[in-house]
Amino acid sequence: MANRPLDLPLAYWESNLEELDAEIARLSMLCNISILEPGVVQRVLQNDAAVCRTDNPVAFAKLRALLMMHLAIREKSVDVFGQAATVRVEDFVIERLKQRFGQLLGG
Repeated sequence: MANRPLDLPLAYWESNLEELDAEIARLSMLCNISILEPGVVQRVLQNDAAVCRTDNPVAFAKLRALLMMHLAIREKSVDVFGQAATVRVEDFVIERLKQRFGQLLGG
């Protein structure tokens, strides 16, 4: 992404989302969930622990809470930066997480 004065707040959001998503990835691995597979995020948000291949209620509860937080941050990001900028940030963060965690996330 180009560094323009307006990008500084966007870079801050990007950094925060990357940290949040890294923790989501870590918790997904603890629960043995392929978080990027279609429908998995929705099942976690609906509190469907059956999506876990490893029983870890504490990690699942944290994962669900962080996914809800991620959605709230995304909603605020759209309000502040617009849909297109938010999608660019999300795509960038997801790509970096795929590079970092590989197939462990599924998808």
